[in-house]
Amino acid sequence: MNAGSTARTLLAPVVLGAAAIALWQLLVVAFQVEPFLVPSPSGIAGAFADTASGIMEASLATGLNALIGLLIGAVLGIFVAIIANALTFLDRMLVPLVAALAVIPIVALAPIFYAMFGAAAETGRQLVAAVAVFVPMYLNTLHGLRQVEPVHRDLMRSYAATKEQTNRMLLIPGAIPYVLTGLKIGSSLAVISALIAEYFGGPAKGLGRAITSSAAASNYTVAWAYVLGAVLLGTVFYGVTAALESFSHRHRSGT
Repeated sequence: MNAGSTARTLLAPVVLGAAAIALWQLLVVAFQVEPFLVPSPSGIAGAFADTASGIMEASLATGLNALIGLLIGAVLGIFVAIIANALTFLDRMLVPLVAALAVIPIVALAPIFYAMFGAAAETGRQLVAAVAVFVPMYLNTLHGLRQVEPVHRDLMRSYAATKEQTNRMLLIPGAIPYVLTGLKIGSSLAVISALIAEYFGGPAKGLGRAITSSAAASNYTVAWAYVLGAVLLGTVFYGVTAALESFSHRHRSGT
């Protein structure tokens, strides 16, 4: 991708976003919409500037839980997928379990983990994020491990390669793009899950609790400022994993 194409790719969403924000501001001012319904972008920006230190502190708390959950879910997802790929019977056993995990709502998991580990501990919020990340990591890794061409497997057999060597030299390298795609998906899920889990109790230092506390106190514009903080946090997580995926692709293609 040349510089001009890259610039156009980056410029298009910026222009669209700026136009959407301008229209939002215009409609709120023109129709005199009350802040408790929808505050104006300028009001949210002002509240964000006034509470920047609090938003940063809350973002760090939520971000740390999301990061720990992302790492736990990613490691478990990759590990279980490698085992399931080697043991077909285990894969068949895991299908209904993974399907169940995929549809379990976060709002149901959070109170259960809080009862197990205590609402004051961050463990429950981290595990909620880990469960959300596990599913895409497992499915993407398993799919990647099974994309190897039969001729490549036959070549490894002709060299009398062991199963461990085949996994290390053929299957795992071939699955890396799928693993990174799962990580990119999981990064957003980790932030969303950690954020929602904070709604159900515990120390009021994360973005989720800050949003609910501000809304409960009728500080709706401040609540939206914390929502903006959550959007920026999710963007950072997604951006880092997307950059990692892009770097890996360029490295593999030799460009």
